[in-house]
Amino acid sequence: MKDLSGAAAVITGASRGIGAATAEVFAQRGAAVVLVARDEQSIEALAEKIRLAGGKAHAVRCDVTRYADVGAAIARCQETFGRFDVLVNNAGVIEPISRLADSDPDAWGHASDINFKGVYHGLRAAIPLMERAGSGVIVNVSSGAATSPLEGWSHYCSAKAAALMLTRAAHLE
Repeated sequence: MKDLSGAAAVITGASRGIGAATAEVFAQRGAAVVLVARDEQSIEALAEKIRLAGGKAHAVRCDVTRYADVGAAIARCQETFGRFDVLVNNAGVIEPISRLADSDPDAWGHASDINFKGVYHGLRAAIPLMERAGSGVIVNVSSGAATSPLEGWSHYCSAKAAALMLTRAAHLE
């Protein structure tokens, strides 16, 4: 990965796993990072770890199913670091795993909102700012589940497939 000195990135789902690892690598490469997740305690701890290692990090509690939360997180990046260059749309959930006939409609819908609408909310909030700035990068984290169905994972597979098509549409635009 290239040097990211001077860049500012927003990373959703940064409380653990791929999101947390991405935040650490970006910070090690010189980027200022805004860590976004529902688990405020985890992102605060990670932000402190990054700062203690000499990086720049800020934690913002955010529910990606709410457009206003995502927009506010990106605005916080601009306010805190004076710029916004990269969005990593990483937030996602796998649970609840269940066959369609046994699935809970509310839980199924909520997981889909995170895995699909969360990507849309990130794109919608970031693209106008990046267009005005004349630059920017958006990375939408996906899964092989976008193209290969798994029994019991209907919400995850279908939402990841929708996010894949949304990514392709955004690329064309």
